[in-house]
Amino acid sequence: MNIRLSATYVAVTSLFLSSISGAIAKDLDESQLETIIVTANRIETPDVAAPYASEVHTRKDIERSGATSLVDYLNRQSSVQLMPNFGNRFTPSINMRGYGTNDGFENVVISLDGRRLNNIDLAPQLIGAIPLEDIDRIEITKGSGSVAYGDGATAGSIQIYTKPRTGASIDVNVGSHAALGSTAQAGYVGERFTVSATAEHDKSGGFSDKDPSGHRDSSTADNWRIGLTGRPIDKLKLSLDAGDGRIDLRYPNSLTHSQFRDDPAMNNGRNYTHQFFRDGYWAVGADYDIAPNWRLTARHIDEDKRSEFPQFSIRFDYRYLSDDIALQYLGDALSVTAGLQTFDGKRADASSETSKKNEAVFVQGQYEIGRLILSAGARRERVKYEFDPSSGAGLTDDKRLSSWDLGANYRIDDVLSVFGNYNYSYQAPDIDRFFVPVFDADFNLVGAEFNGFIKPMRVRTLTLGLNHVLPINRLKLGVFHAGLRDEIYDFKPSAFTDINTNLDKSHKYGLEVQDTWRISPMLTGVLNYSWTRAIIDHEDMGGGAFNGKELPGAPRNNVVLGLNFAVSDRDNLYLSHTWRSKTWAADDFDNNNEQRQRAYQSTDIAYRHRLDKVELYAAVSNLFNYKNGTWVRDDAIYPVDFERTWKVGAKLSF
Repeated sequence: MNIRLSATYVAVTSLFLSSISGAIAKDLDESQLETIIVTANRIETPDVAAPYASEVHTRKDIERSGATSLVDYLNRQSSVQLMPNFGNRFTPSINMRGYGTNDGFENVVISLDGRRLNNIDLAPQLIGAIPLEDIDRIEITKGSGSVAYGDGATAGSIQIYTKPRTGASIDVNVGSHAALGSTAQAGYVGERFTVSATAEHDKSGGFSDKDPSGHRDSSTADNWRIGLTGRPIDKLKLSLDAGDGRIDLRYPNSLTHSQFRDDPAMNNGRNYTHQFFRDGYWAVGADYDIAPNWRLTARHIDEDKRSEFPQFSIRFDYRYLSDDIALQYLGDALSVTAGLQTFDGKRADASSETSKKNEAVFVQGQYEIGRLILSAGARRERVKYEFDPSSGAGLTDDKRLSSWDLGANYRIDDVLSVFGNYNYSYQAPDIDRFFVPVFDADFNLVGAEFNGFIKPMRVRTLTLGLNHVLPINRLKLGVFHAGLRDEIYDFKPSAFTDINTNLDKSHKYGLEVQDTWRISPMLTGVLNYSWTRAIIDHEDMGGGAFNGKELPGAPRNNVVLGLNFAVSDRDNLYLSHTWRSKTWAADDFDNNNEQRQRAYQSTDIAYRHRLDKVELYAAVSNLFNYKNGTWVRDDAIYPVDFERTWKVGAKLSF
């Protein structure tokens, strides 16, 4: 079956399942699916009425999956594709809507309770330090979000939300490869005051053989977070959040194809990369109802980060300061948000300090007329760069960029709605794009040279879709097309030569299907499918060799299938399978490498048994031992999820 027929088959099958579920809905009213609210444009809207494409994962979805981390959950339960970034699973590569595993993480804005996690350089978001136990909801917005989130929201955005809970709990688990985890939570939710705290310790003995120094690819992560809110008067809500994360890890180097085929766990004779992270932040905020339907919100965040590679004597220190002030009108039919956002990011190393500062104003509105919801928004942003070396001349640059968003959702009847969204977005280059790495004779990174200021990327994205929602079935279908100018990428003429530049013109298009079907009071089926094409139209850097080729690291097909079986009132079994098709290796822009990125597969199973205050659980990942890896180029393969793993644990609630 070819790709187009496969995509059509999935869509038709989903519609058929919806029609079946409609026929039996009256017999299963007690099993209705919950209503889901989205807030990507800062206006609370039922997801089926949203004027943009959305994908939402609730706390129930997370608990039944048996996932061991946020990275694990997103990779195996959502349409977003994550792989360890050159072996680092705490800061993964991200592919969403065909932006590729190379640079896709820079094309999606990820936030945690409103705190932006994107970095000012080529380091992916540190989402591996977010305790999965803390997360209440994950919203994935596709092809929209550039007005609310600005720089980098070209593929969309991922908003992660936590929620305070009353009571306390302790979760302890053990697993294969000397894995050990523990999470402690405590919280109180009152009429005027809430407090919540989480502490997490996670340790892994590593999946690969020892390196020449005697170390495995092990990791230790310690994270804590505390949140406070208070209402001194009815109209005013104050908040304080603080957290800290420390991660010490070693991750494996690449293997040749023959090495990977013989044993993905082998060491290639070189020491593993050793990296240390530290990320601490605090945030204060206030929401004030200044009049009926009018609200003023303000938030300030201060974040200190450090990333260190001891074996290379490299250390980066970061300081991020951000402010967000917004005025909202929330009426019955009309809702409008206007605001000011700033993000001042600095990175310092032994020889220089480099900064990227974003300053933006935006306005976003939504209007409801009967069955029709209309939305519109615009943003103007200034991006300033400064490079200040300890010796020699400094460098500065300044960009002024704009984005806008138009959307509509029309509810045809009580179960069917259609929507359309047209979004103009941009990505300003990160600070590493203006430099090229310098390696010594042993291919160790020793510095960087100025590469020149490259162009920002601009994207126009059109998304059309429908929502078919019955009491026991939630179906979403969507198609999209994105036209790109100056897509930012890293051109590598050889393994140790990097040139940061732009693809002159490229485009992406695809189909997305999501379906949750309550087959019976005991059985629920889940389908998440995406088919994507990412095409390079024109690029001078490759001398015409890239023209008409596919963007590497962007598979055409991604499928997640799940079955949730409520064995009894106390027992739950969840079985899922993730598959994504083969594609071109990450550096293969002219699509002629002998070795291609292999298809990814993983079958996972999780079981939970609930007692009064104790929950016992067990999970097995990659049940059939599929050998997965990330192909960068010929004979450069990073092993990932290449064998079966297991975890058992218990959660005690007070």
